Order: sequence, then structure tokens, then C-alpha cells
Amino acid sequence: MTEAVTPPPSREPVEPPVLDERVLDQPAATGAPAVTAAEIRDGAAVALLVGVAGVLLGLLWVWLSPRLQYVSNGQAVFLKDTESEARIGSDGTFLLLSAGLGALSAAATFLWRRAGGVPLVIGLALGSVFAALVGWRLGLWLGPSSDLVARAKAAGEGVPFDAPLQLLAYGVLLVWPMAAVAVHLALTALFTPRDPAPVAPWAAAYPPPHVHADPTPDPRP
Repeated sequence: MTEAVTPPPSREPVEPPVLDERVLDQPAATGAPAVTAAEIRDGAAVALLVGVAGVLLGLLWVWLSPRLQYVSNGQAVFLKDTESEARIGSDGTFLLLSAGLGALSAAATFLWRRAGGVPLVIGLALGSVFAALVGWRLGLWLGPSSDLVARAKAAGEGVPFDAPLQLLAYGVLLVWPMAAVAVHLALTALFTPRDPAPVAPWAAAYPPPHVHADPTPDPRP
């Protein structure tokens, strides 16, 4: 007698895993995205324009700062009002103007490009620091002279005259860059569309489910 030989169950052909094209198009997984020349030019343009805006800070500081007055008795120069708050009012005016101009420069930068980016933020920060320095020095130059002896002689004995502008707290020079960077980052986080999540390479290269499926059972008894 011959024994019937049962043919082996048929198996579906195994297809090789296919890589997702999105993985091939992505940059290196661990490296940061490359900075383009256009982004560097945008950052430089922002730094230049914001730095020039420091002229506006200097003009507004001279115009809006409260005036501290001195008076001379012919031998020495004294404060006209020893209880005046104009001395710290100059710092407060510079602080408020810097905060407002910092927010405006950040909003203008965001509306111009509507995107983030390291070069843009660096350009905004550097331009803001330069603008604060320009506004400070320009305000000192445009304000009353710091030569009190000459001004006391020119005014005459007992005649009050304006004191020169000055900053008592140099930390206010950082208000513009801090406000600009903070507002720009907030606008970018709120109104910039987020990038799609990257596809993990191992997830895309993993074989499709049917490769590991059980072989098709033989319908014959």
C-alpha cells in the first residue's frame, strides 16, 4: 500500500519591508535643522532695523522724562527740591519706554516673517541691546549739559536750571531686549503652526502585519 502524501500548506509570498518615503526626506534624526542663508539675512536685517529704532527711544526719553532742577547760591549748586522724585522718574521713564518699544519691535518682527528661528531671535536680541545703548547715549547728548558749573554761571545766582539726564540703575538697559525676546517667543508659540511629528525610522521600516500573520490553513481535510 502506498501512503498518501499531504502537500505542505501554501504560504503567501513574503514581501520585503518598505521604508516610508517621509523618513528618507527627513534630516538626520539627532541633528538640528540647518540654518539657511535667507534666515541669517533676515536676522541681520532685524538687528539693523531694531538698532536704528533706538533713536526713537532717545528722543522720547528726553521729551517725557521729568526734570530735576538745581539752583546755585554763587558758591555751590544745590537741588531746588530735595524731595523731588524726578531723579528716579528718569529711570522709570526709560524702563517704560524700553518695555513698550521692545514689545512693538517683537510684534513687528513676528508680523514680518510670522515664524520663529534662531537667527531671527538672535538678531532681535542684539538689535534691542544696541537700540537701548543708542537711546541712552542719545538722550544724554540731547539733554541738558552735564557741566553744572558752567550752567550755574550762565543761569545766575538763585535761578533754577535743569539737571542733566542720567540713569541710576543700568539694569534698565536690558529691559528692551528682554521684553522683545519674551513677546516674540510668546507670539511664535501662540500663532505659528506646529511642525508635524517626525516618523520614527523603526516604525516605518517595520514589516507590514501580513508578513507575521499565520499561514493560510489548508481547507482540505
